[in-house]
Amino acid sequence: MPVSRPPVTATIITLNEGKTLARAIQSVAWAEEILVVDSGSTDDTIEIAKKHGARVLSNPWPGYGQQKNFAQKNAKHDWILNVDGDEAVSPALSVEIRAALEAVAAGRSEFKGFRFPRKNFYIGRWIRFGGWYPNFLVRLADRRAAQWTEPHVHESLEVRGPVGTLSQPLLNDSFDSIECQIHTNLRFACLGAEDLRRKKVKPSRIKLILKPLGKFVETYVLKRGFLDGLAGFIISINAAHSMFLKYAYLLEPELAERQLDKELGKSIE
Repeated sequence: MPVSRPPVTATIITLNEGKTLARAIQSVAWAEEILVVDSGSTDDTIEIAKKHGARVLSNPWPGYGQQKNFAQKNAKHDWILNVDGDEAVSPALSVEIRAALEAVAAGRSEFKGFRFPRKNFYIGRWIRFGGWYPNFLVRLADRRAAQWTEPHVHESLEVRGPVGTLSQPLLNDSFDSIECQIHTNLRFACLGAEDLRRKKVKPSRIKLILKPLGKFVETYVLKRGFLDGLAGFIISINAAHSMFLKYAYLLEPELAERQLDKELGKSIE
């Protein structure tokens, strides 16, 4: 029986997502195609993907936005739902997505994309504040009017046309532990520093001090992270630390160069 909405390809980019991939795929089993693009997993990611009916492509890692654009380009259908390997589309969101696309097919809606909130599970609880929720992300769009940005980190899906808002959450379980979050923050801080260099942002000692303080106030006070208890405090401290590292990494080459000049000066004397 033909669907009364545009067919959907759910895309998932992966690298060693064996622990959570089955849940992600099962949450989008209603999609007409599930496409997994893997960048060299050494665990059972590919086997799990194939076992659960996904089409699998391999592509060496080019960057987050670049890999998602590759997946989007190679999908069989124009409407693309992007899900990470550690995420899951909640049953309520699945129903809401299909209803929204039925409205598009019937001509009752002119939206070219849809955003919806992402809900994160962290150290034993669902996080509700601190900027983690509701964290609205555009993850569903007609690829003929949409493309992912390609910074080193924090890519986004840009849509040329109206974007609708759905209310039900995308579920995320990206951090097994505080240590896992810290490792992710270290990587993202390094990539974020590279983006700043590409934008010609100059290193600044003042920003090295003020940016982390501002991030803590933003997440813990203004965005009410304190209402998430100890978890909210840990999240805000880690966010400030990640911000500190980003600007420290940006400053590092200048400090190294000054130290080298100092040592050369001493050797000449």
